[in-house]
Amino acid sequence: MKITWYGHSCFLIDTGKAKIMTDPFDSSVGYEIPNVEPDIITESHQHFDHNAHHLIKGNFNLIRDPAATESKGIRITGISTFHDKEKGAKRGSNIIFIYRFDNFKVSHLGDLGDIPSQSQLDMLKEVDVLMIPVGGVFTIGPDEAKKIVEIVNPHVVIPMHYKTPRLKFNLSGVEEFAKLFSLVSKHPTSSVTLSEEIKEYSQKVIVLSI
Repeated sequence: MKITWYGHSCFLIDTGKAKIMTDPFDSSVGYEIPNVEPDIITESHQHFDHNAHHLIKGNFNLIRDPAATESKGIRITGISTFHDKEKGAKRGSNIIFIYRFDNFKVSHLGDLGDIPSQSQLDMLKEVDVLMIPVGGVFTIGPDEAKKIVEIVNPHVVIPMHYKTPRLKFNLSGVEEFAKLFSLVSKHPTSSVTLSEEIKEYSQKVIVLSI
């Protein structure tokens, strides 16, 4: 599996059989629009920095509802959560997506604004790769993200939705989150290829470059 980060919460997960894109953004965010044709796009919520599928090329299957489905041989489960600590009163709902393919279980937490319920966290158990927002302001911050990682105990953690020089609005940087972990790899590029060897890790944080 190859994972490429385009900035913010947008990734391409290439399973070798299909390409899944998460949370595409528009040009106002500050990053370049991905020049790739995915097979599937999932959107955690309908804000401009997460739902710009109209800017993505190709004929893809768009998934933006919290349901269970299968596409291109990938089992996808959506879990309805909140974008804030007031049960959605401020920013609405958010969808956690779980993707199952081959021997991998990958989860993208979207713009999660509060720690999910225990039953929802239980659904994330045995996740191999967890993509988690850490920048605060509009989502959970580093301390809450750390708590979720401790409960879920994924093999690999990829932080997202944090401040970089290219992002045009203010969030916290990734450093406050990364310093909470002992096993941190700062990857020199925006892509990383992961094999089943990651199952030997426990809470390894991989910080991708953009």
